[in-house]
Amino acid sequence: MKILVTGVAGFIGMYTAKALLQQGHDVVGLDNLNDYYSVELKHYRLEQLSQFDKFSFVKMDLADREGVADLFRTERFQRVIHLAAQAGVRYSLEAPFKYIDSNVVGTMTILEGCRNNQVEHLVYASSSSVYGMNPKIPFSVSDGVDHPVSLYAATKKSNELMAHAYSHLYGIPTTGLRFFTVYGPAGRPDMAPWLFTKAILNGDPIKVFNHGDMQRDFTYIDDIVEGIVRVQNVIPAPKESSMGCDPSQSSAPYRLYNIGNNQPVQLNTFISAIEQACDREAIKELLPMQAGDVPVTYADVDSLVEAVGFNPATPIAEGMQLFVDWYRGYTESQ
Repeated sequence: MKILVTGVAGFIGMYTAKALLQQGHDVVGLDNLNDYYSVELKHYRLEQLSQFDKFSFVKMDLADREGVADLFRTERFQRVIHLAAQAGVRYSLEAPFKYIDSNVVGTMTILEGCRNNQVEHLVYASSSSVYGMNPKIPFSVSDGVDHPVSLYAATKKSNELMAHAYSHLYGIPTTGLRFFTVYGPAGRPDMAPWLFTKAILNGDPIKVFNHGDMQRDFTYIDDIVEGIVRVQNVIPAPKESSMGCDPSQSSAPYRLYNIGNNQPVQLNTFISAIEQACDREAIKELLPMQAGDVPVTYADVDSLVEAVGFNPATPIAEGMQLFVDWYRGYTESQ
């Protein structure tokens, strides 16, 4: 099967492409290799995929309408896993138009490619950020998500709405995955595992927002990828009626799932796991909550468990040890 993976030089994209290649699929990876964070790290990830004969890489910006359309016409993808996006909640406060170009316009070109080329299933990345000011814990895909607290979250909610429109109008099966905090080797350098590990090993202070009174549904990368690969094989069917149904399903071939660990971890517990893995104590700079952030992310994953048997199993201490070991090796080799 030929599968397009967008954002293939990204953290989740690289591991997803690798898992599909190991299963014997042909994978075309697309990425614009932007400089939001280290391009060298993105090249490192691509090197992990270059060993596979069935992998090919295309450097392209998703906002390139003609280029993306030509790629779809040429390659005739059977399935698409759309993970490319301008990431980062806080950065969306500084560079809002980058989020519109990448997350909204970019997703539009993917939807058009699927519509015009009979793609049998589109799986795309949404985010736990869409829950915004929702006070109900754990977050459920049955909840309303109409009060985002960042532009990043608003673009991800728009992706869900756009996908539903295309599922309804053109019968394109689409599945959205609301990712919760993902971590692991080769993860993003703007995320807490990398930032905290680097600071602790260097003896620098770490910024602990909301004085550590935060919870995150940290999920190890292998568990996330297992869920993605299983989901792309479960093509959604229409429900009899969308009237009165929860927002995660529809009379169109459309589904939404949370994909997270379902076991939120206190930020201070998370920091302790890094300290243990580094064998050093952190110097903590306690700070208030940041704009656009939320105090708790906690995924209700019951529907994903029912659909594909999703069962994340990596404890935070084990996952962070794997990350820190990788980080030491990677940084020493640079």
